[in-house]
Amino acid sequence: MKLGIVGLPNVGKSTLFNAITQAGAESANYPFCTIEPNIGVVAVPDYRLSNLKEMYNSQKVIPAAIEFYDIAGLVKGASKGEGLGNKFLSHIREVESIVHVVRCFEDSNVTHVDGNVDPLRDIETINLELILSDLESVEKRIPKLEKQVKLDKSLLPELELLHQLQGVLEQGLSARSQDLNEDQQKMLKEFTLLSAKPIIYVANVSEDEVGDGGSDNPHVTTLREFAMEEGSEVVVICAKIEAEISELEEEEKQGFLEDLGLTQSGLDRLVQASYSLLGLISYLTAGPKEVRAWTITRGMKAPQAAGKIHTDFERGFIRAEVVAFDKLMEAGSHTAAKEKGHVGIEGKDYIVKDGDVILFRFNV
Repeated sequence: MKLGIVGLPNVGKSTLFNAITQAGAESANYPFCTIEPNIGVVAVPDYRLSNLKEMYNSQKVIPAAIEFYDIAGLVKGASKGEGLGNKFLSHIREVESIVHVVRCFEDSNVTHVDGNVDPLRDIETINLELILSDLESVEKRIPKLEKQVKLDKSLLPELELLHQLQGVLEQGLSARSQDLNEDQQKMLKEFTLLSAKPIIYVANVSEDEVGDGGSDNPHVTTLREFAMEEGSEVVVICAKIEAEISELEEEEKQGFLEDLGLTQSGLDRLVQASYSLLGLISYLTAGPKEVRAWTITRGMKAPQAAGKIHTDFERGFIRAEVVAFDKLMEAGSHTAAKEKGHVGIEGKDYIVKDGDVILFRFNV
């Protein structure tokens, strides 16, 4: 999963990304690394993996992972080539979701690019650049499709949707604001419009506000109200504190968080919000060699989930032996879970659930 971090200058975007690239992962098999200067990979926190490792005496643990892209160059006029312009826009096209860092702290020592702190204005600045870029893309696509429709009437719904989106974008509204049916959603995905991508807003607050989730911060309240109307998620963090957490050893982290009145780091909460927003879950595989988490879309059936491991698993799928993580822990071993009737033999129509521990049987 790829998430793109955006934000205006001096909102804490770079501080957050630097914390991400330094944070380190729980498992040595997924060291927190920077693939390129602007890409960081982080393990998805999942307490179930360590429990399974202990049960199976596994040699290694491989968690699911998320790539964070630090998307620089967004300023007013980016859609017209200002800042990094087209390079910035091309980077956003590569990600599944946008993490928009919004400044919600007052600090006279940190200048705001527009003079004062105003989350909604900052959001509007970035949204407008995405909308203008999308409008240009739609306007280029429509004449080509109009010619194709004369020869192939099956393309008419696609053309109608483009005209609908053109009207929406011209009003300054994002493509994701539209209530579309399932077929239209599929078409919209193929258009790869920037303003159609789901958004998580990161409210960057001061150090003394992070413990209560910014509940007394009027900027956070405004942001939450806006996000609720839009159907987006909000995660409240302090980028400065995340940078400090990233430099601590695992044992020290928990004590530091407790002192702040937190149970999880902002980064962990951001990862979980990403899963929720994109409708993702994890199923697990376990054995003496490794314990591993696999990311799939909620509602996926067993053969397609097996295909995440290898295409042969999907092609030659026979059955899946499934036990819920909680039932497995309760039983104490896979053998005991089987004896208690907790291990199900599932076929091609089984819908995989979050936390399923699965052994796939296949034949190619």
